[in-house]
Amino acid sequence: MRSGFVAVAGRPNVGKSTLVNALAGGKVAIVSDKPQTTRRRIAAVVNGDDHQLVLVDLPGFQRPRDPLTERMQKTVDGSLDDVDGYLFVLAADERIGGGDRFVAERVFGAGPPVVVALNKVDRLSPGRIAEQIEAAAALGDFHALHPVSALRSEGLGPLEHDLAALLPEGPRYFGEGEQTDLPLESRLAELIREQALALTRDEVPHAIEVEVEEIEEGRVHARLFVETESQKGILVGKGGGMIKAIGSGARPEVERLLGRKVFLELVVKVRPHWRRDESVLQRLGI
Repeated sequence: MRSGFVAVAGRPNVGKSTLVNALAGGKVAIVSDKPQTTRRRIAAVVNGDDHQLVLVDLPGFQRPRDPLTERMQKTVDGSLDDVDGYLFVLAADERIGGGDRFVAERVFGAGPPVVVALNKVDRLSPGRIAEQIEAAAALGDFHALHPVSALRSEGLGPLEHDLAALLPEGPRYFGEGEQTDLPLESRLAELIREQALALTRDEVPHAIEVEVEEIEEGRVHARLFVETESQKGILVGKGGGMIKAIGSGARPEVERLLGRKVFLELVVKVRPHWRRDESVLQRLGI
């Protein structure tokens, strides 16, 4: 039995969380087209016949701009230690540039072997895929390189096989049916935030955080934080239309996770500069 941990690294918005979910066979990390969607370290469990691969999904590498992004980058830095390998994710439909090279310097210089996943190849012609494979191969001395489409679940079998090959002999770290180490409250909060990200734009998505306050048999009560009254107005919407849409969009995923019907009670609160408030960030587990 092989078991161990592989850190998932890459710049923001290359499809890391989509790939993690595809490999895990279910939703563990939320997905959005907004950069900086992943704020926490998330362990996703991939069970095979002869292995248990734990993928550590991380925030994207970034230059910190405030205490929130500083904490996110510290999460990345701290999680790059004590792993058995790295899954370095690149976006095939974008030019491999300075941000990718910055991440490459970190992961290739860390010591453990690196498996490269060139994601989103479903968007490219075969000739362009070959060009991007050549560019990706020049980033460092990799263990394996796989062109994949997380969205279409293409190329994932060989990728999982090579990731499992990095793992030592060991025990199962997670029991049967366990998908992640995130607490239930955090998983529910993330599902609600996912819908808020999908329905808002401009600066509002970056200012949103969600905290689940209470889980009862038929009710989940959660607070959505923003930093200004104008952001609150957008999030609530005319006649409460936006917050109702967020609740309607999140409810099926929340009910799927809980295994029962629930009333989703959402309240929007203004907490000025919460992204700079260390006590709030600590409480939110960021």
